[in-house]
Amino acid sequence: MSDLKEELAALRIEREPHRPGRGRLAGWVVVLAIGAGAAWAGWQWFTRERPLEVEVASVTERAAGAQASVLNASGYVTARRRATVSSKITGKVVEVNVDEGMAVREGQVLARLDDSTARALLALAETQVGAARSALRESEVRLAEARLTLGRREQLRRDGIVTQADVDQAQAEVDSLEARIAAARQQVVVAESQVALQQTELDNTVIRAPFSGVAISKDAQPGEMVSPVSAGGGFTRTGICTIVDMSSLEIEVDVNESYINRVVPEQAVTAVLDAYPDFAIPARVITTVPTADRQKATVLVRIGFNALDPRILPDMGVKVTFLRASGEADAPAARAVSLVPKSAVRVDNGQSYVFVVRQNAVERRAIQTAGTDGERLEVTAGLTAGDRVVVAPPPTLVDGQSIVIK
Repeated sequence: MSDLKEELAALRIEREPHRPGRGRLAGWVVVLAIGAGAAWAGWQWFTRERPLEVEVASVTERAAGAQASVLNASGYVTARRRATVSSKITGKVVEVNVDEGMAVREGQVLARLDDSTARALLALAETQVGAARSALRESEVRLAEARLTLGRREQLRRDGIVTQADVDQAQAEVDSLEARIAAARQQVVVAESQVALQQTELDNTVIRAPFSGVAISKDAQPGEMVSPVSAGGGFTRTGICTIVDMSSLEIEVDVNESYINRVVPEQAVTAVLDAYPDFAIPARVITTVPTADRQKATVLVRIGFNALDPRILPDMGVKVTFLRASGEADAPAARAVSLVPKSAVRVDNGQSYVFVVRQNAVERRAIQTAGTDGERLEVTAGLTAGDRVVVAPPPTLVDGQSIVIK
């Protein structure tokens, strides 16, 4: 047992005596070192060069021989001939012969109203015409008889059998019947006019297309009441359908009055529908409406299509480009021209330059500019189609600076 204790005692490690304060000092040294490292890392992070956020645009190319634009605007396709077809009278719809998208011809029957009352009134007017004619015929027979009586009494007066008073009585009868016949003839004319009026009322129960076109809406159904004016309450329709003459389609755009001097009649225009961005439609300026909108400071311009297409529909949004006249000095170039937004170009000591995007940095590049093409500048040297340039570069942007694209 003693041998075992001695062996265990031999394995014991002798520790140094504990010195108060030495371990605490070492701990503070470690904490201070870590804090200094963190502060240095934070300082490096806050003072690092941050990429500048910018907006970029691609350089485009105008094909050789193409006309340059002088103005861009947006508007809508409108129809010069567009009508909501209604009736002239108030009545109940009994038949509707039109649907949305249906092509209609001028004079085609679109709907019919209840005509029972109109037919009854027409029959009554025709009967009154017959009665007036019968009364006229009776008066004419009596006039013939009165004239015979007048002739006999005049002969008897010459023979001294009757007095002048008898002749005068016969003459008065003739004159009375002639006046009555004249009045009867007027009654016949009035009755015939009444027939024509009732026939018109009957015709008004048939609603026809005022012109050829396409129905774009169906606004009434059989059984509903229709009226040329709103009767209130929301239960009376004011129209049967809406028809558009597709051959009268054109474009209306609002042009800022500051740029209206760039628009002239018959000026060439390229229109692009919002629904078909790859469908360029040749058009021309019809006229400039001679008044300005004081609220929007714009002037309305009417533009006509050179050729219509089934894809062009009323109320479609459209963007138009007013082209430069081909007779001007800076007319279409014989070669392709690069185009860059005006806001991307800066000038320093008479030299134009742009910032071209190269991966995550920018490169300052000198360029040569020519004329304008709407809101873009023509570039003859320094850029090619597809290059990306910084739009509206901030004053602090310099060559080689790191950027982040918005």
